[in-house]
Amino acid sequence: MDALVTCLLAAVAVVAVAVIVVPARRWAASRADGRPAESPRGGPLRLAPGDRVRIREQEYAVTGTIRLVEGDWSWAQHLLDDDSGTRHRLSVENGTELELVLWTAEPGAAVTPGAPTIELGGRRYTWAETGQARYTATGETGLPSTGTMRYHDYQSGGAARLSFEAYGEEGWRVALGHLLDPADLTVRPTPEAS
Repeated sequence: MDALVTCLLAAVAVVAVAVIVVPARRWAASRADGRPAESPRGGPLRLAPGDRVRIREQEYAVTGTIRLVEGDWSWAQHLLDDDSGTRHRLSVENGTELELVLWTAEPGAAVTPGAPTIELGGRRYTWAETGQARYTATGETGLPSTGTMRYHDYQSGGAARLSFEAYGEEGWRVALGHLLDPADLTVRPTPEAS
């Protein structure tokens, strides 16, 4: 009798798991707006030149990728083209949490890094980190395929960012950034060759 009860309880548990897990997987495979979720090959961690990414309501083509390594830490910068002529990039850092920042170049900014705080565009940014990394570049980046990059990063409030980057011996590139929620992105990878 005990064996029969144990078998019945096991069967009920399997059915309960099927009732809960199968609909949950179907729900996870679609988004709240009815569109399918990203394929396992998609997502910001797998972006590559040729992919397309939608950030909020704007569509971008990934034209180049710069992968950076500093000690045990690595991250990627994806260069984005929206046909406007403005330089954008998406930084992807996968640490304890996925951090995504959409950057817009500020070529006319008359500021330099190094100070504990910097004022730009009516906002005060506070120093966050400084370092130097090795990089490899693929796609259309305008950089040699390998080299070094120096950076100074600043933050303001919860989501505003300010970045200074210098590749090789070039001068500082200034960019303003905004921290994104992963739900702000939809990635369409380049179809794999058959």
